[in-house]
Amino acid sequence: MWPFAFFLLWPIIEIALFVTVGGAIGLGWTLLVIVATGALGVWLMRSQGLRTAERLRREMDALRNPLGPVADGALVLLAAALLVLPGFLTDALGLLLLLPPVRLALTAALARRIRPAQPRGAGDPFDVRARRGDIVIDGDYIEVEPDPDRRPSGWTRH
Repeated sequence: MWPFAFFLLWPIIEIALFVTVGGAIGLGWTLLVIVATGALGVWLMRSQGLRTAERLRREMDALRNPLGPVADGALVLLAAALLVLPGFLTDALGLLLLLPPVRLALTAALARRIRPAQPRGAGDPFDVRARRGDIVIDGDYIEVEPDPDRRPSGWTRH
């Protein structure tokens, strides 16, 4: 019932805001604000997507838990998507999500409610201290000399 009411009320609120704000600032300024926030949202999607991927790679390389940067990046992308959608309520929510303290509070609230399942006795898989130990994996290898008569496959660099 609540999702239905939510999807019914959202456009009504947006229309009411368009009429109210448009009456106060005029049609030209209203359209300018909507187009400007849409452009900001598109720019954020392009720039933050790559930045989030880079932060994820750095966290994984350092063997740290990547969920924080991923959640932060996902919230920035959600903010960008809200900015792209036309409407003053969606723009306000999108701009609110761009504030780092809001994203941090929302991530912390979600982290308290969501717990990942782990096997019994398993610690943090990203904890570097847990990976240190005297484990030795024995193995054999054969060094293969390149064949001078064969052309490289394209998967190798020469």
